[in-house]
Amino acid sequence: MRFGKYGMLRKTFLKDQRRGTYAHLMLSEQLNQHLADIDRTAREQIDLTMQELIRQYPAPEKATDPMGWMGHMNSLKQQAEELILAELIYH
Repeated sequence: MRFGKYGMLRKTFLKDQRRGTYAHLMLSEQLNQHLADIDRTAREQIDLTMQELIRQYPAPEKATDPMGWMGHMNSLKQQAEELILAELIYH
């Protein structure tokens, strides 16, 4: 089973901060499924949060201000990630 960035962050958090939970998931052979589920959920939540942030804070026109657009979008993604990391990964 494969998982990405958010699954790996969750795995590291569990190993370092929640050893009992990590051991339980590992011994019950549920760790990989848990990490894949967290990764998928995090990506979905970031996408939804990004859509909401873009509605609230529209980006500059990409064609006329590509650097402004990129900076704005990166800022929104960082905000969305911070929320998800706090709510989903590091709890």
